[in-house]
Amino acid sequence: MTITTPRRTPTAQPNGAARLVRQVATARETGIALALVLVVIAATASNPNFLFSADGFRDLLLTPSLLLLVAVGQAIVIITRSVDLSVGSVVGLTAYLTGRLFVDMQGVPVIVVFLAGVALGALLGAINGLLVAWAKVPALVITLGTMYIYRGINVAWAGSDRINASDLPRDFRGLGTEQIIGIPILTIIAVVVLIGGAWYLRNIRAGRELYAIGSDPAAAHLYGLKVNRRVITAFVVSGALSGLAGVLYAARYGTVSSAAGFGWELQAIGAAVIGGVAISGGVGTVWGAAIGAFLLLTINRALPILGIDDFWQRAVVGILILGSIVLDRVLAVRQHRRLIAQREDDR
Repeated sequence: MTITTPRRTPTAQPNGAARLVRQVATARETGIALALVLVVIAATASNPNFLFSADGFRDLLLTPSLLLLVAVGQAIVIITRSVDLSVGSVVGLTAYLTGRLFVDMQGVPVIVVFLAGVALGALLGAINGLLVAWAKVPALVITLGTMYIYRGINVAWAGSDRINASDLPRDFRGLGTEQIIGIPILTIIAVVVLIGGAWYLRNIRAGRELYAIGSDPAAAHLYGLKVNRRVITAFVVSGALSGLAGVLYAARYGTVSSAAGFGWELQAIGAAVIGGVAISGGVGTVWGAAIGAFLLLTINRALPILGIDDFWQRAVVGILILGSIVLDRVLAVRQHRRLIAQREDDR
């Protein structure tokens, strides 16, 4: 007697274009981008100058660009299941360093100032990373401490003094105001950094390992991944991008005081979380963090135009953050159930 087992009918696999469309349609970034578009449409309907004036379109691109840089670095750290609360202090410290270099070293090349700001940011990030990776202390505690230390150094250094626009070279200030083909130079720099960060996370092994570390640090260590080195690298990148943002902050605003960058750490975390970077690590993209930065600051500009009180402006941001965390949890539960069902079907 011959026993035959039923053969499974192969399911038709979608072609590349259909698969790409489905991935884009179901991606978290798509929903955030749609929300951003709706906010812009609502604000423009209330006041057409919000988008259709030269200044309105420029500000729409320019205002979130600095936060985008910090949010990209923050997203990389959060993916490793850590957090960097010192980024705002790093922005302020490097912004003041930028001004002091131009004041104290007349004729210093702009590229030297950029390198100095990025190097200082990377050094401060390395301190965070070393303490987190080797001291085995939670990043929340470490970076909370360094946030106050870095800010204290900035306040002690700057005191009541401040850098004025007249202290900065005209060519350097132009980086924060001039445009190329209607697009602000500062925005172009931010987009280039964004593309580089996305390429690193997607195509470089070290970048992909950050997701494995964030998903399960213990398993990643047992598998042989260089967990400490990757975590330190993530903090160095975050610090370097905050340093770059600090240099560009001086170019954008001209005036720099000890309060520069105050509160940016919470905005960067909010942008990353709203953009789909799971606070528990292992999930998210820098694209989402960038869109979250644009959504966060565009909402801040749009809600006053719509006649919404300041209290509700802050409440809306809080609701977005809480909604993103809840959505992440729901998606994680659904994915867990889907994997269990798939295993049962394979038996």
